Amino acid sequence: MSIGSDNFYTSERVNREAVSFPNQYQMKVAGNLFIPKDLQPEQKAAALVIGHPMGAVKEQAANLYATKMAEAGFVTLSLDLSFWGESEGRTRNMVSPDIYAEDFSAAVDFLRTCAQVDGERIGGIGICGSGGFILSAAKIDSRLKAVATVSMYDMGEATRRGLGGSISNEMRKQMVEEASLQRDVEFRGGETRLTGGCPHEVDENSHPIAKEFYDFYRTPRGEYTPSTTTAACTTHPTLSSNVKFLNFYPFNDLASIAPRPLLFIAGENAHSYEFSEQAYKQAGQPKELLTVPGVGHVDLYDGVNVIPWERLTAFFSANLG
Repeated sequence: MSIGSDNFYTSERVNREAVSFPNQYQMKVAGNLFIPKDLQPEQKAAALVIGHPMGAVKEQAANLYATKMAEAGFVTLSLDLSFWGESEGRTRNMVSPDIYAEDFSAAVDFLRTCAQVDGERIGGIGICGSGGFILSAAKIDSRLKAVATVSMYDMGEATRRGLGGSISNEMRKQMVEEASLQRDVEFRGGETRLTGGCPHEVDENSHPIAKEFYDFYRTPRGEYTPSTTTAACTTHPTLSSNVKFLNFYPFNDLASIAPRPLLFIAGENAHSYEFSEQAYKQAGQPKELLTVPGVGHVDLYDGVNVIPWERLTAFFSANLG
């Protein structure tokens, strides 16, 4: 809390409305639309779609970013990715990177129908895993005119190799075997198993990254229970689907997004810094890697005193007109 954590921040300067819209798979995507109160009815503003960390929901980090950027004059839309939160999709907590990317394009579909949005001035922000998903969307959706990522995770590389290459080929084979056999269980009507995610208990022997995530997801700082039957299991994907990330390569052909600008934001001490650094190297111009000094990965989820709001505002103001 010393960095000003305020995940559930609200603003009297912004109107918020619950919305929903279909993606191309005809699944309902749930979101919150934020409109600056001083935006006149006849005005059309630039807009941003904002995605939450992998396994989280829009109430965790995405709403905060949407509120703050609406205060800066943008119409913003936070969304629950399919299979999570209030969005449709079964089995709950399913991993489907292609559908996650589609949800961002569906959000652009929706924003282009909003009376107070200039449909030619739409960008987006992806937090943590959503950083990879929105880049994946931007590669095939030219309507996303500018993209920023924050504390980005490449969920494909994190699943294939782990942080710093900590997952061996043998461990990966074991992961595939376990998921494959779990498909047999579920096809025969057995119980769905969850995997990974944030622990529900930590102690002095817990890994520092586990403690970092626990401090956000399992304490009043960021804990949130969405209205779904698997609400208590946020951050935990299904075991049988998690291996789909092995086929996810969001940084491939990243240069094809150019000349649309990209901004990669990461904390100096973030355990995920390698992903932003790698994406920056593979992206085309114009691009920027912004390192926030003295902060870690989760600090940029809700640290209102350290998140570079002015830089985000300047980036989108300059590139969305």
